[in-house]
Amino acid sequence: MAPAIPLPGTDVSLRVRGCTASQGTAVSSAFVSDARLTGGQDDLSGQTRVRTSLKAGAYDVRITCADYSFTGRISVDESRPGTRPDTDSDTGSGPDTGPSPVAPVHAGGGGTAAGADTSTLFATVAPTGSGPGAAQALTGLALAGCAAVTVGALRSRRSRNDG
Repeated sequence: MAPAIPLPGTDVSLRVRGCTASQGTAVSSAFVSDARLTGGQDDLSGQTRVRTSLKAGAYDVRITCADYSFTGRISVDESRPGTRPDTDSDTGSGPDTGPSPVAPVHAGGGGTAAGADTSTLFATVAPTGSGPGAAQALTGLALAGCAAVTVGALRSRRSRNDG
């Protein structure tokens, strides 16, 4: 894992060796969201972010790949989010990363996120090749004709039996 001992709010890179699958997951209450691990040849990697609201300490990380899973640990530094442990946090001289999500952000797809300017949304339709071809049209007409003949035959049979 890089960095080896992250701060709250830090992006971390995870690496798992010895897994024969091409993908896996790393799940922890310390992470903003589960890390998707991808790769190949016994080497998977992925990225996630440590929660900004996290207290210093050790947290379990559950790694799953193929039919195998195991638990590791992540240690989180006690420094405030956005400061490095080697700087004086009282002077504010450390870098400030600003606010960070504490959970996955809910966003819509295709411009459906809250507050989107809907006046600029549009859809395009291909002018050619977007409808059914001649074969599909003829098949549809034949099926509709068969359905009409079947309904007519059933009604005439029913009216003969009622009369």
